[in-house]
Amino acid sequence: MRELIAIAALAIAAPAAAQGLPDSMTPGPVFPFGPVAEVESDMPIPADAEFRIVFDLSDAAAAGQASRGLVTLARFHNMHVRAGMPRDRIHLAVVVHGAASADLLAAQAYAGRKDGAANANAAIVAALLDKGVRVIMCGQSAAAMGIAREDLLPGVEMALSAMTAHALLQQQGYTVNPF
Repeated sequence: MRELIAIAALAIAAPAAAQGLPDSMTPGPVFPFGPVAEVESDMPIPADAEFRIVFDLSDAAAAGQASRGLVTLARFHNMHVRAGMPRDRIHLAVVVHGAASADLLAAQAYAGRKDGAANANAAIVAALLDKGVRVIMCGQSAAAMGIAREDLLPGVEMALSAMTAHALLQQQGYTVNPF
């Protein structure tokens, strides 16, 4: 199973050209996935800027595929660090609910729901957590879908609901990213 996760991670980290993107879009510097381009921006990021951003994810990835929403979160982090923003001023979270809840399942639970497929999101979630990103599951979605806490990937937090998680994060200064 670890080999399947490693293969999925390599596929995600494939060069931009292999993903149908121009060569100017490259991954990193924080995550080996989520390719970004350098841009001469007319909206400079202030030197003292600090981001507290929460992403909302409800669209599930196809079986065995990477979640576009999780990769977009990594792109956000990659592009801002590449633009010179210090990593310690970027605080990210993702609240997962609805159909996307399956993307946070550990290997056996995922395979049982996805016709034996490996969860390509396991490597992504592990990398996000390793860099301090909070990954939060909606407890109401979990209950509705019959997902137990032990079915989740290690490190995923369980909230009472996605709405509760968003409300609490907003009280902590997080804004919702519309992507």
